[in-house]
This record gives sequence, C-alpha cells and structure tokens, in this order.
Amino acid sequence: MRMLRSVTIGQHIPGDSLIHRLDPRTKIVSAIVLIVLLFVVRGFVGYGLVALGIALVVRTSKIPVRFVLRGVRPLLVILAFTLTLHLFMTEGRVIFQLWFLKVTWEGLIRGLMMGTRLLLLIIGTSMLTLTTSPMQLTDGIETLLRPGKKIGIPAHELAMMMTIALRFIPTLLEETEKIMKAQMARGADFQSGGLTQRAKSLLPLLVPLFVNAFRRADDLAIAMEARGYRGGEGRTKLKELKFQRVDAVAMGLVLSFALVVGALF
Repeated sequence: MRMLRSVTIGQHIPGDSLIHRLDPRTKIVSAIVLIVLLFVVRGFVGYGLVALGIALVVRTSKIPVRFVLRGVRPLLVILAFTLTLHLFMTEGRVIFQLWFLKVTWEGLIRGLMMGTRLLLLIIGTSMLTLTTSPMQLTDGIETLLRPGKKIGIPAHELAMMMTIALRFIPTLLEETEKIMKAQMARGADFQSGGLTQRAKSLLPLLVPLFVNAFRRADDLAIAMEARGYRGGEGRTKLKELKFQRVDAVAMGLVLSFALVVGALF
C-alpha cells in the first residue's frame, strides 16, 4: 500500500509559482520537447545537463523534491528489470559469466543509460500534471489539437478523454487501497510469499476494482448528460488561454536548451 501512495502521476498540486502560472500549452510543448530530447541525447553528460534543467524546473515550481522523487519509487522494479535485461542481452566485452549468462560492459552502460532516460522522462513529464490543473490541461490539449479538426481529428473529445484518464489515476489508486484494506480485514495476505505469490494474491482485487471503475465511468457519463454536455461545439470558456511574454521567454529557453544539448551530446 505504501507503493500505491507513492504514485504521483495524475496528481495536481496547486501553487503560485512561475511554473504554475505558465500557459498550459507552453508546458505541454515543453514536455514534448523533453521527450524528444531524451531520445536524441546519447551520453551521460547530456543526460546530466537535462537533469540539471529538470532540477531547475522543480526548484522554480516550489514542489518538494521528496514528493517528486516519491513518484519514481513504484517504477524501481521496471528500472531494475530494464538494467538486468540489457546486462545479459547485450553482446560485448564480458565482465563475468555465469553458466550461459554473460554480463558485458556494453550492456551495463546501455542499461544505465536506458534507466537514466526513463527516470528523467518520468520526473520531467510528471511536472506537467503536478503544476497544471485538469481543466487547464484539457484547454491546452484542445487548443493544440484544434488545427487537426480540418482533417477530422476530434480535438475536444481527445483532450477530454486524456484529461479524464489522468484525473482518475489517483482515484483508482485510492479505490485499490480501500479494497486492499477491506480484504486484509477479512484475512487476505498481500505481503508474505515470493513475487509470484504476491502477484496471485492481487488477482482478487481486479474484479471489484473494474466494477467500481465502470460504475464511476457510468456515473460520470450520467452527470455530464444531466448538465447538458454535448461536446465542444459552441462551448465558451470561463478563462481564455493567453500566451504572454513569460511564456515566449520560457519557450525560447526550452527550445534553445534542447537544440544546444541535442547538437552537442
């Protein structure tokens, strides 16, 4: 259950920092630039510079570093699996050999680079949801996708679906924790045994979790229909998005940083 509480994906922390006040479109485009940059950079020096940039964003957002790093904890198993896979599946200079399994220097370097890339990707993109409310995120995605309406892309519907999915991640995790506590009170054991046994013990959680998820989705659909929701056509916004000078400066800094780091490393 501690692992469930550690998940920060989809959570939003209200604040009045410079990062919070940026236009959501600026933050969405910056997140996309970060993703592209992490797949372009090929060295640890480049990853180090990207990490410094992300650290500067975290510091400017005034979100506790401990809270941001806590979101990485549930994914440590994936990071460890990625490193192990590269260690044994990459040909090169052998560090040591255990029967038919070979650990190579190239596998170690590639595994560390892939793990670092995933770590930076998780922390960097989580800053988008931590500093942007669901409504702002919906408006930003819809505005960026609006040119696609000319070729039939449902911008408003896509933005709404993505935002609802992000919004319901913390809700589903909270629901999972409640179900686990209820089953533990009835004698269920989720802690003892090996990895396989723990995985089997989690199977009884899936049925009530899916039932509750479908019930919540049905309640949400009924509530939206009762309030006259008919999609994005003809709808007005309480707060219109405005691209200000600080957004232009932030976008220029992000693009310049990405071009320099991508070109050099």
